Amino acid sequence: MKKKDNQQPTTNNQRFETNAIRNQLDRTQYLEHSSPMFLTSSYVFEDAEDMRASFAEEKERNIYSRYSNPNTSEFVEKICRMEGAEAGFAFASGMAAVFSTFAALLDSGDHILSARSVFGSTHSLYTNFFPKWNIKTSFFEVDDLEGLESKIQLNTKIIYAESPTNPGVDVLDLEFIGQVAKKHNLIFIVDNCFASPYLQQPIQFGADLVIHSGTKLMDGQGRVLAGITVGNSALVEKIYRFSRITGPALSPFNAWVLSKSLETLAIRVERHCKNALQLAQFLEGHGKINWVKYPFLKSHPNYEMAKKQMKAGGCVVAFEVKGGLEAGRKFFDSIKLLSLSANLGDSRSIVTHPASTTHSKLSEEERSRVGITDGMVRVSVGLEHIDDIIADVKQALEEMK
Repeated sequence: MKKKDNQQPTTNNQRFETNAIRNQLDRTQYLEHSSPMFLTSSYVFEDAEDMRASFAEEKERNIYSRYSNPNTSEFVEKICRMEGAEAGFAFASGMAAVFSTFAALLDSGDHILSARSVFGSTHSLYTNFFPKWNIKTSFFEVDDLEGLESKIQLNTKIIYAESPTNPGVDVLDLEFIGQVAKKHNLIFIVDNCFASPYLQQPIQFGADLVIHSGTKLMDGQGRVLAGITVGNSALVEKIYRFSRITGPALSPFNAWVLSKSLETLAIRVERHCKNALQLAQFLEGHGKINWVKYPFLKSHPNYEMAKKQMKAGGCVVAFEVKGGLEAGRKFFDSIKLLSLSANLGDSRSIVTHPASTTHSKLSEEERSRVGITDGMVRVSVGLEHIDDIIADVKQALEEMK
C-alpha cells in the first residue's frame, strides 16, 4: 500500500520527470545517492508494546514484506504521483493486479461491464473463472460507446476498459465512460499499460482506479514481472486488505529495478513514440498491407480523441498483411532483427501474432469481433535506430508472395 513515511519530500508542483527521479526513500546512515535494496522478508520491533501496536495498526510501519517494503513503497509512491492517485498497491505481475483488483471489489452476484477488446488473459478471467463465483460479464463495443449505458444492469459494479486497447490500439473516450460510471455510481477501472503514466492519466478523465503491467514500459528492458493498481484510497484499501492476505505482492528486488527504471521512463517513451509513428507512416503506404492502426496516425478512427487524451501515440503499431495466415507466417519467419515475442514496451522491438499467441484462447468469432484477424501483426516498436527497424520490416514484407 502507498506509504508516505520514509520518503524524501517533493512538492506537488514538480514536473513528471522530476518526481520520477527525485521521489526517493530517505537516506540511511550511509548517505547513499541511489536508493538501496531492502532484501528482507520481515522487520524487528523495539519491544513487546511496539510489536503489539504495529500489528494492531496503531503505527504506520513495515511489518512484513508481503504487506509493505521500503522499495515497494518508493515504487508505489512514484506511480501515485505520476497518475495523480491517492494510494496504490504493487503486485507480482500485471495479471495479479487485474485479478486481485476484481477479486477484492466484487461479490458473488455482481456484474462487470467491460470493453470487448481487452487482453486475452483478462478475457479468460471473465469467461473461465468469474462464472464459477457467480460473477457475470457483459461487453460493450469500443466503437459504440453510445450503447454503453443501455448495458448497465442493476447488479453492475465495475466498468472496465483499456485505452489504447490490446492488440488493436483502439482509443476509447475515457471522459465519456467516466461520466457514465459516475452517473450510475459504478467503479471505473482503466488498464493504462499501453500508454504509461507519461502519456496518459485516466484519473483526470474520471477513472477511479488505474492498472498497469509494470513488466512493459515501466521496466522497459524485459527484465522483471510486476503490476500495480492505483487510485481512490478507499478502493485501494480494500485491494490492500485482500492482497495482504492472499499474497500477490511485488518482490523488493523487482520494485527496486522498477523504481530505477521510472527515472528514464519519459525519455524512453518519447523515443518509442517517435519510432512507432515513423514505422506506422511507412506501413501505411505499403502495397502488401491492408490497414495500419496507430493512435497518432491521422487515419486512426479516433485520432482526435487520442490527441486529447495522450501526449503521443505509444509504442504499439497494429497492421494486417495481405494474404492472411500463410502470408503472416512468412512475414514472421522472415524477420531478422526484431524479436518474435509476446511482450511489449521493451527497448528491443518485438513482433507478435495475436491470433496464435496473446489472444489464442479466444474463439475465432470472439477474435473477429475485436478486429483480430489471422493476418494481424502487433509491433512493439523499440529504441533501435528507426532506419534499422523499418529495413527489417520492409525486407520481411518483400519475402511475402
